[in-house]
Amino acid sequence: QIELMEAGGGSVQAGGYLRLSCEASEDTFSRYWLGWVRQIPGKECEGVARFIAGGRVEYAESVKDRFTLSRAKNVMYLQMKLLKPGDHGTYYCAGSSRGSGLRASDFWFWGKGTQVAVSS
Repeated sequence: QIELMEAGGGSVQAGGYLRLSCEASEDTFSRYWLGWVRQIPGKECEGVARFIAGGRVEYAESVKDRFTLSRAKNVMYLQMKLLKPGDHGTYYCAGSSRGSGLRASDFWFWGKGTQVAVSS
């Protein structure tokens, strides 16, 4: 059974900063490409960022240069700066098979989600 334990999230004003974390087993990190998917109200789910081969990171254009994905041991972090009202939504730690894309549909196991609220 694959377990993803998310933490973080909260409420900030536009321009603010939040950090999300996701803990997974070493085996999960080695077998799959882990990252984050978000559900913005009224929009389709979007792949936000994830690790790919060689430890590199792939970002959605909508968050590039504002979000940073990193990892320390078995915890993955999503640092989000310069948050916008359009970033408001539910963020899910999720995993995909190696070699898949950044589309939300490529992630086939998800955490329970954590809320990010950004006010203008």
